[in-house]
Amino acid sequence: MVPDAPAAAEHEVRSLAGVGVVVWPALEDLGVDVVVTTRQGGVSTGPYRSLNLGLGVGDDPGAVLENRRRAAGALGASLHDLVVGAQVHGRTATIVGSEDRGRGAAEGAAAVPDTDALVTRSRDLVLVTLVADCVPIVLVDPEAGVLATVHAGWRGTAGRVVDAAVAAMSTLGARPERMVAGIGPAVSRDTYEVDHDVAEAVRAGTGDDLTATPAGEGRWLVDLPGANRRLLEAAGVPSSSVWVMGLTTGVRGPFYSHRAERPCGRFGLLARLRP
Repeated sequence: MVPDAPAAAEHEVRSLAGVGVVVWPALEDLGVDVVVTTRQGGVSTGPYRSLNLGLGVGDDPGAVLENRRRAAGALGASLHDLVVGAQVHGRTATIVGSEDRGRGAAEGAAAVPDTDALVTRSRDLVLVTLVADCVPIVLVDPEAGVLATVHAGWRGTAGRVVDAAVAAMSTLGARPERMVAGIGPAVSRDTYEVDHDVAEAVRAGTGDDLTATPAGEGRWLVDLPGANRRLLEAAGVPSSSVWVMGLTTGVRGPFYSHRAERPCGRFGLLARLRP
């Protein structure tokens, strides 16, 4: 049974295997291990200090692989248990299985191609979504044993990538009314200022006038976490089961922010169905 919303929405900051992470304790009660990594506990230096999980952002690849090993260790997993997608700010959801174990973990070119959501029923995989302002989301139907992680920037939000994830999960026996969703740290609705074209694209794609508010001539503030929460609810996920962490990216915070610091690293949402 899904816990009630107030207790479930709480998050905790922990150190697991020496890595600084944030977790939803209530997800653990559902048989799901999920962590959102912070900057703490890695070996990267300079602007990537210290737990950068992103390959291809200018960091030393050897340092990134060590960071990924450490992040996997926070879940009691290994580097080669990870499955990483080549995120393209689209709306494709890809179902992965045991045969995909390790894809993209040690080499970017081997990542699951052109996908912004990973879906599985396999218990030997750790799904990885990488972000640095975009919205990381975990979805699980604990009864069906189906898990997804989602990357939703403004393009993915406008394209309703969460709808694609829910649809892919449904092909494996999941049902939206049984799903629980966790929305992790992302750019704040109070600081994510965009031009009219971006705001209009998100409003038109989501059909949600609450997403964007005026911020001066030709400028708008866009609420990506809120938009994805409402999209999940519209897809049939109960509102009491959409748990927004409420933490934000930004300067000098515990999470990387591409808008605030360039170059910068990537933090990750890592999730697995408990073996």
